[in-house]
Amino acid sequence: MREAIPKEKTYLVYSLGQRMLRQALEQDKQSISNQLGKPTATPTLRWVFQCFISIHLLTISDVKQIPNLTDERRWILQFLGAPCRKYYLLT
Repeated sequence: MREAIPKEKTYLVYSLGQRMLRQALEQDKQSISNQLGKPTATPTLRWVFQCFISIHLLTISDVKQIPNLTDERRWILQFLGAPCRKYYLLT
């Protein structure tokens, strides 16, 4: 049986991810849309995670693709780093 991850570590990872995202947006002087569709340079990581709900991986003849990777999701991914882009088959 796997040991549960302590909440303190989860919050730390969440906080670091949110900080890195906000720093990337600030560095590039960019923003993403918030829940109301308004631009924000300080999104919560929770909101960003919600933007990626229902992503589907489709494999046809051994070719992997993500058909519902919208322009908005691609825009957000550029601020999340290379490992995230690789996960979504963008590198």
